[in-house]
Amino acid sequence: MSYKVIVDSCGELRDEMKESGLFETAPLTMEVGGVRIVDDVSFDQTDFLRRVAECTESPKSSCPSPEEYMKRYCCDAERVYVVTLSAELSGSYNSAVLGKNLYIEEYGKKEIHIFNSCSASIGETLIAMKIQECEEAGMAFAEVVDTVERYITGQHTYFVLENLDTLRKNGRLTGIKSLMAGALNIKPVMGSTPEGAIYQMGQARGMKKALSKMVEHIVAEAEKAEEKILAISHCNCRERALEVEKMILEKMKVKSSFIIDTAGISSMYANDGGIIVVV
Repeated sequence: MSYKVIVDSCGELRDEMKESGLFETAPLTMEVGGVRIVDDVSFDQTDFLRRVAECTESPKSSCPSPEEYMKRYCCDAERVYVVTLSAELSGSYNSAVLGKNLYIEEYGKKEIHIFNSCSASIGETLIAMKIQECEEAGMAFAEVVDTVERYITGQHTYFVLENLDTLRKNGRLTGIKSLMAGALNIKPVMGSTPEGAIYQMGQARGMKKALSKMVEHIVAEAEKAEEKILAISHCNCRERALEVEKMILEKMKVKSSFIIDTAGISSMYANDGGIIVVV
C-alpha cells in the first residue's frame, strides 16, 4: 500500500471507504455523566443521545494523543495523509502535528501531511475522498497536498440544529437565549468561516423554515457546483436529510451527492435532529 489516509472520528467514513483498506479512523473519546465513550465502531448513537438528554452537565470530548497519532504513522504506507476537524474547535490537528514530530524524532523523515479541515463531519469525509482522487490520478505527494489544501479553501459548511441543549451546556448560548429560542421555536442557521470557526448566518421560526433558509445560503454561495460533491450528515433524522438533499438538487446541479449518519463527535454537537451540509 503506497498511501494511507487517517481521519479523526469526527469525520464519517462511507462504507466503500471502510472496505478499501486505505482509510483509518483515529477515535476521539467522549464523556457523558461520568461514562467514557470511545468514538469507534462500538459507538451506539441511540444510547449516546439518551445519555446526553438525561445528563444536566455538558458532554465533553478528548482528541487522540500525539502518541496515538504517531503509532498510526508507523505503517508500510510510503505517504500518510491526516484529516482532522477544525483546529478552531479541537486540539486534534495540533495533536496530529505533534505526533508527526515525535515520529520524525524516533524514525526519521517520512511523507506525512496533516490537513486542518476547517470543517467537521462530512467536511472531513469529502477531503479524505479528494485525497484518494488525487492519489488515483497519479499525483506526486506535494501535488496532492497543494490540490487538497486548495480544495479545502473552496469548501462551505452549513448546519441547522433541532436541539440547542449541547450548545447551551457548553456555554455557546446564554441560558436566556436558549430558553427564548426554545419557547419561540427559533432555529439558528449556522456556518463556518474559512478558518473553521462557527458563526450564525441567520435564523427562522421552525425547522422547516430554517432548512429552507440554509438551502438559500447554499445555492447563493455555491461556485462551480456542477464540479462538486454535495454531502449531508444527519443525527437520527434521515428523512429530513433526504428532504434537504431534494431541496438543494431542485435548485442547483452537482457532480454527485450522498447522505450519511453522524458518528460520535458529530452526534454530540449536532444532537438529535441536527443536519450538516458541506459542498
